[in-house]
Amino acid sequence: MTLMSVENVGFAYGSGRRVLEDVSFAVPRGANVGLVGESGSGKSTLLRLMLGLDSPQQGQILFDGAPLEARDRTFIQGYRKRVQAVFQDPYSSLNPAHRIGRIVSEPLRSLKVPGDHRKMAEEAITSVGLSADTLDRFPHQFSGGQRQRIAIARAIVARPELVLADEAVSALDLSTRVRVVDLFQEISERMTMIFVSHDMGVVAALCDQMVVLDRGRIVEAGATAEILRNPQHAYTQSLLASIPRMPEGPVTP
Repeated sequence: MTLMSVENVGFAYGSGRRVLEDVSFAVPRGANVGLVGESGSGKSTLLRLMLGLDSPQQGQILFDGAPLEARDRTFIQGYRKRVQAVFQDPYSSLNPAHRIGRIVSEPLRSLKVPGDHRKMAEEAITSVGLSADTLDRFPHQFSGGQRQRIAIARAIVARPELVLADEAVSALDLSTRVRVVDLFQEISERMTMIFVSHDMGVVAALCDQMVVLDRGRIVEAGATAEILRNPQHAYTQSLLASIPRMPEGPVTP
């Protein structure tokens, strides 16, 4: 069953050229879908549309069969309960003046979710591999990887159906990135996820399906394994060629 569908979407800023042109794809419920492309491909604009921060100028986005009405406050409030996001920079996405408990439970307050918010925040923070006493501390007391785990806990605390991750591991060092990717894999067993990334390696590790964007258009889409095995478009081939690979054979000092 389809959870979100993007249908013939087009968008331009002001009177400039279109940033997105006739973009269409579906996100099956329970799947991980990767949106891949370099800077300028339209990924960030598409993410804004899927979050309801802007509206398509052409086409539509459907969530659970209903049009995503970005200008309808009642719709958006309900939508926020079902869709949350994790952003790129773990340093700027957490308010340094607030304790982690307040940060993680913020969606519960803003969405007026009933229940014991402290208990729900503890469940979220422990589910990302941090201890409950994390909630009593401040962001500056944590590493970049730990901060991104906190941001993930904030995104899942209200138990959304869909999580949108925007370059959510690109600001992390390699070893930390591997651990956060493993965490996303665990979370994806409980909810649908869309990963917006320029990193084909991360998408290959996380996503069942892949959508490749180039200059606002989809150039290739389908099962990730099939695209990796037999990419059809030259742009996809160039992205795959850029994935770092370990050297073959012994390395001479």
